Amino acid sequence: MKTPAILFGPMRVPFLLLTPVCVALGAAAAFYGEGAFRMDLFLIALAGGLCAHISVNAINEYQDFRAGLDYRTTRTPFSGGSGTLPQNPQKAHWAAAVGAVTLAFTVLVGMYFLWVWGAGLLLVGIPGILSLLLYTRWLTRNPLLCLLAPGIGFGPCMVMGADFVLTGGYSPVAAAASLVPFFLVSNLLLINQFPDIEPDKAVGRRHLMIAYGKRAGVIVYAVFLAGTYLSVIFAWLAGWFPTPALAVLATSPLAAHTAAGVAKNRDADLERLLPYMGKNVLITLAIPAILAVGLFAGRLFL
Repeated sequence: MKTPAILFGPMRVPFLLLTPVCVALGAAAAFYGEGAFRMDLFLIALAGGLCAHISVNAINEYQDFRAGLDYRTTRTPFSGGSGTLPQNPQKAHWAAAVGAVTLAFTVLVGMYFLWVWGAGLLLVGIPGILSLLLYTRWLTRNPLLCLLAPGIGFGPCMVMGADFVLTGGYSPVAAAASLVPFFLVSNLLLINQFPDIEPDKAVGRRHLMIAYGKRAGVIVYAVFLAGTYLSVIFAWLAGWFPTPALAVLATSPLAAHTAAGVAKNRDADLERLLPYMGKNVLITLAIPAILAVGLFAGRLFL
């Protein structure tokens, strides 16, 4: 395998689209709430967010390889790792290097915004860095922390962080908006664990479905999907979101169909579950993007 593939594989590049969506949602919250938008600060925040995402992906890939998990999983487009390191075990240290370098850049971006805005950024910065460092080795051993950590990283940490670096403060608009990727990204990781339950268990992980079974996973998935829509409706009723934000409700039929499909096929062959895993990815990207557009539109047409 050529060098670029070895470097980009552990980054899991197809998954990185989630970061621009979440940073854009934070920027939309800042724009709707304060009318604040600076392209330079937005691009720096986006670069920091992408580096954080690459870092957690590469560190996860490296630690899963060292634990032997990558040799046990069945790879899918959504789970099982990139397959890069098992094909190139002598280059595993490259993944660790990618994780370390991008983590260092993430910290530098955070230090820059601390200099610009002050210590308030630490409210989301410290949990974000801790989630990045601790997820694979420690947080995956606890069902609750494993479930919530991804959502916290991409929800409150990334969305509220983007709002803060554009405005210098935190707003109820951003806090409410952050609940959307909180629920959706937690669900994304939850559903992607279905094919890996036995391999995960074999290397010492103890996430929700290992501890409580697939039925519990399906129930939590449905509850978190409902929480996504209810958080938007509540924020609108509270006056934090404009009416265009309710456009996210147009995705509810797809979400209901996906939840029903996951429930029906939780014990079926992987091939029958895969289409619903794909639809779940679409939901995870589409809802925050639609909400961001709704918040921008709400400010423009006030």
